[in-house]
Amino acid sequence: MPGHTTMTEKHLLLNGKKFYYDEIAGYSFRNSIPLNGYESKTLEFCRNWLNGVQEFPIQTSGSTGRPKTIVLTRRQLEASAQRTIKLLGLQQGDCTLVCLNTEYIAGMMMLVRGFLADLQIIIVEPSSSSLSLIGPEEQIDFASFVPMQLQLVLEQMPGRLPQLNRMKGILVGGAPVTQTLQRELQSITAPVYHTYGMTETASHIALRRLNGPQAAEYYQVLDSIEAGLDKRGCLTIRGDVTNHELLVTNDVVELLTPTRFRWIGRVDNIINTGGVKVQIEKVELAIAEAFVNFTDSPRFFIAPQPDELLGEKIVLLVEGEPLPPDTEAVLFDKLRDLLKKFELPKEIYYSPAFTETATGKISRQRTLQKLGLYTE
Repeated sequence: MPGHTTMTEKHLLLNGKKFYYDEIAGYSFRNSIPLNGYESKTLEFCRNWLNGVQEFPIQTSGSTGRPKTIVLTRRQLEASAQRTIKLLGLQQGDCTLVCLNTEYIAGMMMLVRGFLADLQIIIVEPSSSSLSLIGPEEQIDFASFVPMQLQLVLEQMPGRLPQLNRMKGILVGGAPVTQTLQRELQSITAPVYHTYGMTETASHIALRRLNGPQAAEYYQVLDSIEAGLDKRGCLTIRGDVTNHELLVTNDVVELLTPTRFRWIGRVDNIINTGGVKVQIEKVELAIAEAFVNFTDSPRFFIAPQPDELLGEKIVLLVEGEPLPPDTEAVLFDKLRDLLKKFELPKEIYYSPAFTETATGKISRQRTLQKLGLYTE
């Protein structure tokens, strides 16, 4: 868009419908364009932003605990957005695709970046195949996905690779990136970053390059964010996105330098089995590696269950139909090469479909409850 465009000319696309900024600010379209619930809530945030609202209540995702509502200031959201805009070199007139739920921080921040950088904004309702809702010829300069969305594009829509390659930057967040996806990402020439952040930090405060020669195992903390450790070895964060208050996370990290860290796992994701502490994320990484050569790698997670002898035992939960016994045997043979004896799952449980949070993450607690298994 040329620099002289006004509110009456600027517009965004939401599920293919065009909305001018002045219409959004005044909500003057309400009687003329039918809206579904998602469109209404998205446009309500846009209206508040365009009208200069200073505080935004937002719900946490609830993947690691009960969802709660917190309030973020406009200043926090702007500080976060400006870092990403600068890092990716986004410029006025570039186009951003918003395909994450705008009621949560990841999708909301895509809108904020779009408004602040004066980008063309295309919003589509979140789904596993959101990219299929826009044409392959559409020039997208910036997008953010959850890992499953990006994996489905690479595996089922290979014709969209040129569209991905034309982007200035691609963000991936909301869930761990599997070894399989990391390998597939090497076919993308545009920079792909795994994000680290949370609702309380107005989305990411650190990024890890996933593809190309600059791919790294560590996260790089963004400018002017202070990272540290508490006595548990958990990451602490302070900066403008936290209103300069110290935020203590439950994420165990290895702090390599004042601005680089390697994520280990959550401090509350430790299973004490037979007196030995096992980090859940380490075991899940090995299981993901063991599933790499399977035709269809199912979703899974591990959890503790009470055990008379061990106190807690490690169990594996797999989504979908039960694996044939010989396939299970192959899986465990591979796991024995990757894990120590006390880290191996003692049982496998199967669920036809995992329960998910509103942001598409696996709700471990509710899935365990559905299967009648013990939850803390």
